Amino acid sequence: MKKDIRVPLSSRQLFGALAIAAASLCAVPAQAAWPDRPIQMILSFPPAGATDILARAIGQKMSETLGQTVVVENRPGAGGNIGLNLAAKAAPDGYTIYMAAVTNAAIAAAAYSPQPGHLIKSFTPVAGVGTVPHILVVPNSTPATTVSQLVGFLKASPGKYNFASQGPGTLSHLESELFKMKTGVDVVHVPYKGSSQALPELISGSSAMMFDSIPGSMPLVKAGKLKVLAVASSRRANSLPNVPTVQESGVPGFAAENLFGLVAPKGTPPAIVNALAKAVEAAINTPSVRQSLEAKGVELRYSAPDEFGKQLDSEFNTWAKVVETAKVKLD
Repeated sequence: MKKDIRVPLSSRQLFGALAIAAASLCAVPAQAAWPDRPIQMILSFPPAGATDILARAIGQKMSETLGQTVVVENRPGAGGNIGLNLAAKAAPDGYTIYMAAVTNAAIAAAAYSPQPGHLIKSFTPVAGVGTVPHILVVPNSTPATTVSQLVGFLKASPGKYNFASQGPGTLSHLESELFKMKTGVDVVHVPYKGSSQALPELISGSSAMMFDSIPGSMPLVKAGKLKVLAVASSRRANSLPNVPTVQESGVPGFAAENLFGLVAPKGTPPAIVNALAKAVEAAINTPSVRQSLEAKGVELRYSAPDEFGKQLDSEFNTWAKVVETAKVKLD
């Protein structure tokens, strides 16, 4: 019968083997430790707007799931490009994520000269979180109560009135450009840095109209300072079932969805992307978050990374055509 032959290890061989084993064991906790410090969530708009409301509600619940604080950082300006470019330059280590106003980013990519950061080329999709329909609002002092009345009011004095927007190259801007194209009205663009700056001017009557998010404008509508005439998206908003769409109001071919989601710098490890996506999904499915955001006009819908990537492509293709047709160029 053949006996097993065992060759004893020398002390040097034994030390080497133990060192390799120790290194292997140490490598696992280091990788599994993510996140071991706060995560920064950058967005391209100031506080109080739709992007900010979404970021803070979802970020807070993500913090509970991940065991680390998600810190929201507002970086508005340049049609969203300031915040986008900052996030694009961040290390792909899972500690920087970007809450994207996708439709706005698609418009900016087409309207501005090429930027250092690009929502598709510079980032990895993490998760779609849903849409925040925009509404057409006017000062309470405006005599118009319908879209057709507003069109008649504006056409009676070409070039006399302004429209406010959240900034050059934002969805709020391009919606009004599309509205001008479809109705033939002549109104002058007055851009601001976000809804928080634009809405007081709209209330005062400095501007005649504005497309803004439901969360940003509805408190002022309820307070009797603004009037809502229509919803910009292709279907009525769940939170405003009695408010018609712009299309229903006699402007065929007008539709502007407003998609939101999270992305991470290109190169972020897949395991971290998946962990972030699961944290987003858990946040969206939290009853208190869903109830709070839907009451503000947000229509939540989780999209996994692959599906969200396809939505990004679709929005960029759609708005590139609108920007080209409207001949909007911003720099």
